[in-house]
Amino acid sequence: MHKIHHLSTCDTCQRIIKELELKEKGFEMQDIKAENISVKELDAAKERIGSYEALFSKRAQKFRSMGLNEMNLTEADYRKYILEEYTFLKRPFIWIGDEIFVGNAQKTIEAAKAALNE
Repeated sequence: MHKIHHLSTCDTCQRIIKELELKEKGFEMQDIKAENISVKELDAAKERIGSYEALFSKRAQKFRSMGLNEMNLTEADYRKYILEEYTFLKRPFIWIGDEIFVGNAQKTIEAAKAALNE
């Protein structure tokens, strides 16, 4: 699978899409605001990554406004919140074959770039 879950209004996501030339490489583009990640994809990603927490964005504004930062969230909680609210999915979220790259850290983007060049 070659797909990216991104936010079309996020400048960082758009910069990464351009840097990795994902549109030119025929990636399926899924704007998570218009269509959140599916249960099937989220569960598959958890199996590859190891936890829902690793897929959860604690930088989301709602994380604090909902008081989630003061709670001890379980894996089930992370899963529930990601599926209920697109903003909790860490982004960009890139599938390259069987590999998954989550977040915008430079080392993550470099690893995705290397996977694209294999």
